[in-house]
Amino acid sequence: MDKDFKKELLSHLGSLRAFAVSLCGNRDRADDLVQETVVKAWAKHDSFAMGTNMKAWLFTILRNEFYGQMRKSGREVSDPDDYFTNNMSQHPEQFGKLDLVDFKKALAQLPDDQREAIVLVGASGFSYEEAADMCDCAVGTIKSRVNRARNALQEILDVSGEGDYGPDAISSAASLL
Repeated sequence: MDKDFKKELLSHLGSLRAFAVSLCGNRDRADDLVQETVVKAWAKHDSFAMGTNMKAWLFTILRNEFYGQMRKSGREVSDPDDYFTNNMSQHPEQFGKLDLVDFKKALAQLPDDQREAIVLVGASGFSYEEAADMCDCAVGTIKSRVNRARNALQEILDVSGEGDYGPDAISSAASLL
């Protein structure tokens, strides 16, 4: 049966290609459509009853494949520069949460005056002058406390540069895929 099925299938390739070109309007795409049709027909050849109209059966498979591809392409967005893909990616949250826990522990290790200064200037967004007024001290004192607090946090957290912030190299690379 496989030999007869194959022989009849091959005899309809020209008609399938002509029908595919009429649907697609593009020879390369039509060839891909015919190939998909043949693959699906061969995979389902057990369900075909020899002696029935194979040409109609193949045309139905081709037409259904074409409409399926059209529906799929209607949902797809062309993204050759990966603009949409990169904007949809998201770094895993667990590392950020762990980093925040580490930061809170490090912040708690600072002397009270340094912790107060860095929270006012760094986290709350007050200027050095505003923080100095709130702490009732000189602007230079606030700047010094903030500087010492930043240095102490870098040492406690073992931060050596800008690359130590944010996702690690593995997480960054994985989110680009």
